[in-house]
Amino acid sequence: MGGLDRAPQAPRRSGHPGEAGTPLEAPGARRAPGNPGHSSIPGEFPSPAGSPGSFAHLRGFVFDLDGCVWNGSALEPGAREALLALHGRGRALGFLSNNSRATGEDLRRRLHGHGITVAEHVVTPLEIIGEFIAERFGPSRVLVMGAAELAEAVRRGGHALVGFDDAPQATVVVVGNDFDVTYARIAAAARAAAAGARLVTPNMDPRLPVEGGDFLPGCAAFVESVAVAAGVRPLVVGKPDPPLFHVTMRRMGVSPDLTAMVGDSPAADMRGGRAAGMRTILYAPKGHDNLDDAEVVIRSFAELLVLAGVAPADPGGVR
Repeated sequence: MGGLDRAPQAPRRSGHPGEAGTPLEAPGARRAPGNPGHSSIPGEFPSPAGSPGSFAHLRGFVFDLDGCVWNGSALEPGAREALLALHGRGRALGFLSNNSRATGEDLRRRLHGHGITVAEHVVTPLEIIGEFIAERFGPSRVLVMGAAELAEAVRRGGHALVGFDDAPQATVVVVGNDFDVTYARIAAAARAAAAGARLVTPNMDPRLPVEGGDFLPGCAAFVESVAVAAGVRPLVVGKPDPPLFHVTMRRMGVSPDLTAMVGDSPAADMRGGRAAGMRTILYAPKGHDNLDDAEVVIRSFAELLVLAGVAPADPGGVR
């Protein structure tokens, strides 16, 4: 397997000082049956009696951005305060996005603009797509159907860009969110993929959440138009495939068994987190009935702080 596919190793240091105590669980959170209990960190808030497990011993939390930390340009309620509190208690923070039009630095600046100035490790498929292609296919001639930022990320990876008029020369076709999509662009990309060019995409998200509960068509809407016509399936760089998770945890300096993935998508965030060996916390403000999708379902960032052992449990339940 290539470097992007390797899971981060456990840090070469002893466990968290003094790991002992009573398991802690957010009263408002819902846990899937059969999960093992874990000890909390002394000096932090004690757990309610009889709680079934804890995330308080974890060293790191990785957050999905779209639909979890923010929707469109608006932060989710309590997100800023929770992230600052987790950082203040020594938890490593990472942020993942399947965004095919922005780099990690773009999104880090946006987080800082929202007052989340502790955000450091922010990763998108654009960070690794050039390396992803190089590891699998070597230096390639790439047709990009997507944003200029996506094409630039491919070029930085050492690959030659091919225009749509020269699509038959492509050895790799990359498809992202294409706001300038035309029938002719879809046809050129599909023909190149059908002729043997490998199809690669940043993600297979069907929707991009925006403010007010609305959405925009996601990357999958564009990728599937090419894949179905070409009769091939794409290789996925972003969630839920492992590379993005592994790169983020390596940058954070944490191992999967001591890290939780927090996100709103069972298909991308929870499935990907499990595949990467992480604990899983589903953020579902409106509730979620299928407890098989994650270890714990939370409705708010306040519940997350209790779960992580950095805020006291409300006997009446966190709201």
